[in-house]
Amino acid sequence: MTQQNQPKPWIKWGKRLLTVFFFIMVPVLLFMLVKNLEWNEVVQALQSYSMPMLLACVGITAVSFTLFASYDLLGRAYTGHHLPAKQILPLTFVCYAFNLNLSSWVGAIALRYRLYSRLGLGVATVTRILTFSLITNWLGYMILAGIVFSLRLVQLPENWQIGATALQAIGIGLLLVCATYLLACRFARRRSWSWRDHEVTLPSLKLALAQAGMSMCNWSLSSLLIFLLLPKGVDYPTVLGIMLVSSIAGVVTHIPAGLGVLEAVFIAMLEGQASKGAVLAALIGYRAIYLLLPLLVAVVVYLVLEKRAKKLRQKSEQAGRLKTEGA
Repeated sequence: MTQQNQPKPWIKWGKRLLTVFFFIMVPVLLFMLVKNLEWNEVVQALQSYSMPMLLACVGITAVSFTLFASYDLLGRAYTGHHLPAKQILPLTFVCYAFNLNLSSWVGAIALRYRLYSRLGLGVATVTRILTFSLITNWLGYMILAGIVFSLRLVQLPENWQIGATALQAIGIGLLLVCATYLLACRFARRRSWSWRDHEVTLPSLKLALAQAGMSMCNWSLSSLLIFLLLPKGVDYPTVLGIMLVSSIAGVVTHIPAGLGVLEAVFIAMLEGQASKGAVLAALIGYRAIYLLLPLLVAVVVYLVLEKRAKKLRQKSEQAGRLKTEGA
């Protein structure tokens, strides 16, 4: 390797610091997550559901995380990199499982940069993939929230400061933002903009519609899982609306996995429709199936990815030594 091709010292040290940060923070966050769970309640909640119900919820979770993992397949089409799907799908699955449980800083950002860089992608490409994935996730959210809020499909408690009319106005505003994005993808003549050494490029309308469809389906699936776990009498549009409200509340509070936020919003908004115990049981089941189960699988997959990356690095170093000795 020539001097010109060697990475700059600050990049090497940055990667090392990121690695140290990651291996310190992940165990700490995992401990905090597990410490705050009442495992007896988790077991009791799951035991209260039938086996077919639990299997249906596991199936919904599998489909949802397949959609999550596929966001980066759209990112591949957007950026034009050539990593195969067999490398992208497990990588993105791990990122989203950690993201939903431990925060976006660990899952969406730190893990993505670490794992993608080990597969040979540069920082600029990873940044574009990350940005595109975030847009995909929130585009579907805004369309669904816009429809639910503008049609007043969810009723807010009377003591909440924001009223039904204000929420309806927010919904209309969200739909206008999404329509603007889709129309720009179709008709904008200028396709790229530069900002702080980063280039932002509009995708094609076909790719943007794929973003919207996949994300809307994914948000709908997570809400469907909670709907199935709740007692009869609570309709699906209400659950979807509450899920959308609680999700943005969780983002604002920056609490990993929305611990406490999800429960508070659901209990407040389902008052009179379902008992507090039934709501808590449903949400405990949701956390166990949709959050903890994928996280446990993701930890194993991550260790496999790290082991595979170590072998590839050793082969690369060995090939480099042989090439140097041959020269």
